[in-house]
Amino acid sequence: MHDEFNESAEWLEALASVKAEHRDLDVAIDQLSTQPPSDQLMLRRLKKRKLALKDRIAYIENLVDPPEPA
Repeated sequence: MHDEFNESAEWLEALASVKAEHRDLDVAIDQLSTQPPSDQLMLRRLKKRKLALKDRIAYIENLVDPPEPA
């Protein structure tokens, strides 16, 4: 039981970290896209990283709080 709690706490900490990075990327993408001339390659890389983080967030959320069986 204690190990489960520690593991869950670690996942929650990782989730908070990934969400923070996702928000930071969102801000960076917005800033980069509004500044002419924008670096299209960097913009694509940031968007790709943001999408990967979104997938990671969904994965961790599913581990922490799995959906109820139907």
